[in-house]
Amino acid sequence: MANERKNSQAGFTLLETTVAMVLMAIVGLGIAGLFAYAASSTSNAAEREMASAVAQQQMEQLRSVAFTDSSLAATSTSGTTTTVTRLGRDYRVNTVIVDSVVVNSSATLKTITIKVTPQDATAKWSRNVTSIFGSVTLVSTRSALVAGPNRSF
Repeated sequence: MANERKNSQAGFTLLETTVAMVLMAIVGLGIAGLFAYAASSTSNAAEREMASAVAQQQMEQLRSVAFTDSSLAATSTSGTTTTVTRLGRDYRVNTVIVDSVVVNSSATLKTITIKVTPQDATAKWSRNVTSIFGSVTLVSTRSALVAGPNRSF
């Protein structure tokens, strides 16, 4: 009777339980790594979104002034750099303005390039300026409200 009782008590061996625990740990670590990556990507996307908003705001300011305004004067090739703070984070804004077309010593077309880079040390994409995510760049062209040299009346 004792032998019948032993055979009917089937269960898991210590080896089977250990293998199952190791497999569950491997799967759990993989999922935890995925969550960490997703959280990091979400943070980086928020940084890029705010950098885009800063660049757009700076561009709109330059679009709203008169073409002859001093804020639209041509800059050096390195441009002018300022720091803007939004939501407690600093962003470096580099503005380059080039007189693209000059007629009779007066600019009739200007190319405006605004490059925004977050100054947050935790934003990995902002430290790698060789990647496409190294900064946010907007380029726009403004023209003067005058007739060009090839226009006949």
